[in-house]
Amino acid sequence: MCGIAGIVGRISDENHSALERMTVAMKHRGPDGSGVWTSSPDARGFGCLLGHRRLAVIDLSSAADQPMSHPAIGTGHTVVFNGELYNFKDLRRDLQREGEDFTSTGDTEVLLRLLVRRGPDGIQQLRGMFAFALWDDRARRLLLARDPLGIKPLYVCQNPDSHGDWSLAFASEVRSILASGLLKQPRLDRRAIRSLLWNGFVAGPATAVEGIESVGAGDLWWTRPSGTVEKRTYWTMPPRDRQEPIDEAQLKEVIADSVARHLVADVPLGVFLSGGIDSSAVAALAQRANHAPVHTFTLSFDEQKYNEGEFARAIAKAIGTEHTEVRLTESGFAAALETAIDTLDQPTFDGLNSYYVSKAVREAGLTVALAGTGGDELFGGYPSFHAMPMLQKWAHRTRLLPSGMRMLGARAVSRVLAGSGRITPPQTRWAKLPDMVRAGEDITALYQLAYALFLPEFQERLLRPADADEMEYGLTPELSHRLHAEIAGRSPISAVGILEQRVFLGERLLRDTDAASMAVSLETRLPLVDSVVAEAVNRLPDSARFEPLGRKGVLRRVGLEGLDPALFERPKQGFVLPFDSWIRKSLGRDMDDTMRDPQLAQAVGLDGKTVEGLWSAYQEGARGLYWSRVWVLYILIRWCHRHRVLA
Repeated sequence: MCGIAGIVGRISDENHSALERMTVAMKHRGPDGSGVWTSSPDARGFGCLLGHRRLAVIDLSSAADQPMSHPAIGTGHTVVFNGELYNFKDLRRDLQREGEDFTSTGDTEVLLRLLVRRGPDGIQQLRGMFAFALWDDRARRLLLARDPLGIKPLYVCQNPDSHGDWSLAFASEVRSILASGLLKQPRLDRRAIRSLLWNGFVAGPATAVEGIESVGAGDLWWTRPSGTVEKRTYWTMPPRDRQEPIDEAQLKEVIADSVARHLVADVPLGVFLSGGIDSSAVAALAQRANHAPVHTFTLSFDEQKYNEGEFARAIAKAIGTEHTEVRLTESGFAAALETAIDTLDQPTFDGLNSYYVSKAVREAGLTVALAGTGGDELFGGYPSFHAMPMLQKWAHRTRLLPSGMRMLGARAVSRVLAGSGRITPPQTRWAKLPDMVRAGEDITALYQLAYALFLPEFQERLLRPADADEMEYGLTPELSHRLHAEIAGRSPISAVGILEQRVFLGERLLRDTDAASMAVSLETRLPLVDSVVAEAVNRLPDSARFEPLGRKGVLRRVGLEGLDPALFERPKQGFVLPFDSWIRKSLGRDMDDTMRDPQLAQAVGLDGKTVEGLWSAYQEGARGLYWSRVWVLYILIRWCHRHRVLA
């Protein structure tokens, strides 16, 4: 697990210095070592500069240092790699049979030799979480790729000046590219503001910074000597009709194998245990695959409404793990808040919960932690799996009614169930009902409206000035097109699974988890976010995969075998911090100055009066205004001013 960076451009002192700043900015991602490499220049003096920060996890020797070049003379290939390949031992054996002789025991050399032998097609054989860049010196080409589900991030910036001293820069973090100084006057991307107001995070391929783009999950990019970039997608979820069905016994083998592969490390390793089904299944399967007790960790709170410590404690005892419970108090949270917020690579209303538990695990001496992320998306654990198909069904049944009649009824129901606000209206799902009726049977639109932080019309009030909306229900056109293509022909409930995996998981949870854990030099591994597991689950019939809805019965049977079912018979509780309670007390005092300063808001494209009105309404306890609505604005304002990225 590491941080990677690079520049395609003139081999000059200026670009060397820029690369140095990029790698220094990612020291937290790799405190165990750093390296830079420079290609030979072409006739114009252009080439490639690669940088790397190392967090040593597998093969702790210098033989695994990066950037890594192919040892054979004349191959002209050098790679920088961030992530883990969970099938690297299998690939290594295959390559050895083909005559390859390895000098290290890690996965980077396996990746390098595979790509030299197979070319870009070799990426199809990789299983894991990864982002890498491979420079082919003979072809004068840079190859960039990201894992199928988007666990590891990769950001690219192309120089708008075709005559400049650089054509492309890339890094594991947006902040690393900002630190390079290559962008003379970084600007806040208008799409990012709209995405944040809708989603609470920036939907790719856009980023918070104009001109910096995220490489999509399962995407491959390569540069041409002319400076142009070509892109293609090498992995999407296969259509159901092209796969053989799978039974539960086969799925159990796939998931158990995934957990076992994720345990391979040459450093201390643990498991996040929240007390829910997903993390408990991962912890139980990890313990079965391990000879000694595995370490499990739980974050607990004084606020009992959010505290799952006692449940996690009982589950850890039943599994037989060595368990640690870390108490996070309001005062402890506030004391570390400045540092925690500074770990955010992009503005997001989420991510701090992952930071605090990651910090606790790292301070306990562990370098790698497994988490149960991904179970809800695979097995229908969210309310959206019931609500979205139901809304689509009602839209179909009422499609013959006049649109005016449907809208009139929706507004009436919305007023009764959502209520109204004097200045700031409720921003709840019932308040969104008229917009949902207008969306009809478009399940992507219904999904996005259900998750929207603010009503579409209130978003326009928050923007200063309201400009043309290039987004489609809070999604970039590129992401929207990809989603529609991937859900085409699927059942409604299966389509929701794709949306949850690609949007909620792929664009929010994975990105926030990576930034938060790597901020404290902790590698987080996700056995349920695995392309082989995802494809296997996709082969289950809907009835076997999702029913009874919301209970994740398959995962219970596969992962919790032998454990008392009573340990898990309680209402679902997401892993969240007690933000609402804390914002209304100590955090609110710190936020007040920011939320009531119109100039700070205007500098990031927000209407200062609307922001202040929303903050006042929240403080007064207005109906239908949850903590996330004010927190996302506070984070946006703070992040942009902290990094000098203004509208």
